[in-house]
Amino acid sequence: MTDTNDAKTTGAPTRRDSRERQRAGSRRGSERSERTRREYVKYGGAVVSGGLLAGCTGTGDEGEREGDGESYSVTMAPAGEITLERPPENVFTNIVHHADMALALGHGDSINALYSPENFGTLYELFLERLEGVSTEWADLPSSWNIDKEQLYELESDLHLADPAYMTIMDSLDRDDIEETGETVAPWFGNTYSDSQREPPAAWADDYEYYTLWEIFEKVAAVFREEKRYQELTAIRTDLLAEIEANLPPETDRPRVARIQTGLSDGDLSISPFALNDPGFEQAHLRPLGAVDAFTDIEAYSQIDLEALVEADPDVILNTHAMGPTRNFVETKDFLETDPVAREIPAVENGRIYPMAIRYGGPIAHLFQLEMGAKELYPEQFGEWPRYDGGAYPEFSESEQLFDRQRIAAIINGEF
Repeated sequence: MTDTNDAKTTGAPTRRDSRERQRAGSRRGSERSERTRREYVKYGGAVVSGGLLAGCTGTGDEGEREGDGESYSVTMAPAGEITLERPPENVFTNIVHHADMALALGHGDSINALYSPENFGTLYELFLERLEGVSTEWADLPSSWNIDKEQLYELESDLHLADPAYMTIMDSLDRDDIEETGETVAPWFGNTYSDSQREPPAAWADDYEYYTLWEIFEKVAAVFREEKRYQELTAIRTDLLAEIEANLPPETDRPRVARIQTGLSDGDLSISPFALNDPGFEQAHLRPLGAVDAFTDIEAYSQIDLEALVEADPDVILNTHAMGPTRNFVETKDFLETDPVAREIPAVENGRIYPMAIRYGGPIAHLFQLEMGAKELYPEQFGEWPRYDGGAYPEFSESEQLFDRQRIAAIINGEF
């Protein structure tokens, strides 16, 4: 595939630039440069009305007006309002849905840190194999999990595209650290607990609000001044959802689905069940499919044994986080198909064990997984999902695709 640094001409810093910044930076140096940086990005803590997009999306040239000297503000809980002079070029992320949003908006090269980059950086390449001219170099980024305050100073980000409340569950940061780095390095702007509408840490409860995946994406698009790209991608999603809704079979003909995450260790299979249709953006690629959840009253992040999976009696098993370098879908499938207890499950008996890629995906993963789930659950309506033994997202002919890959690639590459 085309190298990202050759394919993009947006002026974003290269990966080498980011590494040099990390080696050379220090907290003291960051504090010395605070005045210059604050001229670039200014932070404000007040929560104001989210009416930004209504006032700016109609002009048609927001994505081109970088550095025009006019500040602009965007608001999202729990951070509140941030005010910027121009779109950020050096961006810290944690949970990958935010990084996905930057990538979808043509700013994937701006990312300087990511949660589990060796996993999610490689996983995203499996999707991007199907988007011509789009790639990332995320796999070699620094990990943003348990990052400390000194490292945040060293990165010298223009924006912390991460949920400040979520960052405080780490041992390395508290709210004072978040507030300090938000003032002296770059603002925080992100929302993670909307994933399953979980309760945030108590200290942030009064500041929190839940959003859909696309509502978060809309606000991130405003930060990058990329409302046109957002609108184009929204149109693709709208068409895809309409096609799915129009072709779903009657509710009585829809399968019982067990959505699980698995791990194999010493010949034993660990199983964690997850909700299929609950509120939250983590289920945004599954709710539109209207399947019946094989589990009820699931406790988040709990584990069940194989007998409980048998008792759930699913027609289909969706093995989430089954794509990528740290999960072996083939081994899990083989285990279920050869275990005498698991073979009693209808999904196993009928060969309907399928991979899902990621729980925390942003708009790119969302579109691919909507198509993926539609084919896995309803092959007669949307075409069959092929046998998957690992590697890239399968290649479908144009007639088999539920959305236009070329159009998405053109949007990301700025060629629409």
